[in-house]
Amino acid sequence: MKIRDRYIAKTLLNYTLVVLLLWLSIYSFFNFLGELNSVGIENYTILSAFKFVVFKIPEVAYSQASPVILLGCVLGMGHLAASNQLLIFQVSGFSILKITKLTIKNALFFIIILITFGEVLAPISSEYAKNSRSIALGNDSFSNNQNSFWIRDGDNFIHVENNIDGKLFNDITIIEVSSLNKIDRVIQSETASFDGNSLEMKNSHIFSIEESNFFDTLSAKERKSYNKIVSFDQDLIESLEREPKDLTTINIIKQIQFLSDNKLRSGIFEVELYKRLVKPISLIAMILMAMLFIFGSSRDATLGRKIFFGVALALSFEMLSRIGGAIALSFDFNPLISSSLPAVLVILISITLLIKKSIS
Repeated sequence: MKIRDRYIAKTLLNYTLVVLLLWLSIYSFFNFLGELNSVGIENYTILSAFKFVVFKIPEVAYSQASPVILLGCVLGMGHLAASNQLLIFQVSGFSILKITKLTIKNALFFIIILITFGEVLAPISSEYAKNSRSIALGNDSFSNNQNSFWIRDGDNFIHVENNIDGKLFNDITIIEVSSLNKIDRVIQSETASFDGNSLEMKNSHIFSIEESNFFDTLSAKERKSYNKIVSFDQDLIESLEREPKDLTTINIIKQIQFLSDNKLRSGIFEVELYKRLVKPISLIAMILMAMLFIFGSSRDATLGRKIFFGVALALSFEMLSRIGGAIALSFDFNPLISSSLPAVLVILISITLLIKKSIS
């Protein structure tokens, strides 16, 4: 890498880190103010609130990666343009396209780091923060897992009244349905332990329905122990009470696979998955739009105004991309096309305009 390449990369990195620190500081400050309302309840102290906010930082950094990197790149390039350094680079043979390419390269490198950071560390730290806060407030750390739920597993419909940490179920009912959509058996148990592959049910009552020519026969049995193999795991159970945006990409893929295997709708998870996969492409589109303002004619407006409108337009595009996901979900469009098409169109238009500016 040449000296000027390293200089531009260093400038972009410095500005992105500064924006990231400021962004996280502002978010953390307002989150901390919100937590002060709970200080004094049970054992929840100011130190507990501070710890909660700190352990939520990785999640915030991950969720706000795109606007942070966009602002860092645009402000870094704006600084170079304001000090006429970009003009010097262009005079020395460093074209607009090459400068834009280097900007995108650094942005993608930074977003890959943040995505890896967010997928690995953010779920662990966020879960620890929520559990610590719940315990300090005097709530049962397992209370989030105790709501009843229904889940379909092949031809079986399973209802659990109480879920304790995804490992112990209370008051569980399994309805087994035949290929003709008729109920074969109903299994009811007071408790069941779940190891991730099977349900070990205790004190089970089994009601079987047998058909005959004239009437159906109902028979009942009791078993001290009954084992039922299932296709879902503890991660899937835990994700039932979470929004798709709060799940890791791996858990979203598991949800989609499970729902597809059981012939259930998985659109909301597909939209979230493709939105994450298309994030780097959307970031490229936003940066290219912002570059059009930075390399625009100086007679049209001041540089500060160009940067402002460039960032505003890019962030508006990010908002419209999210709206596109909601539209795809509402009207049953292909989520991959709805997520990627706006970004691809913006990239093609922006590259065309940048080429014209580079030639002129």
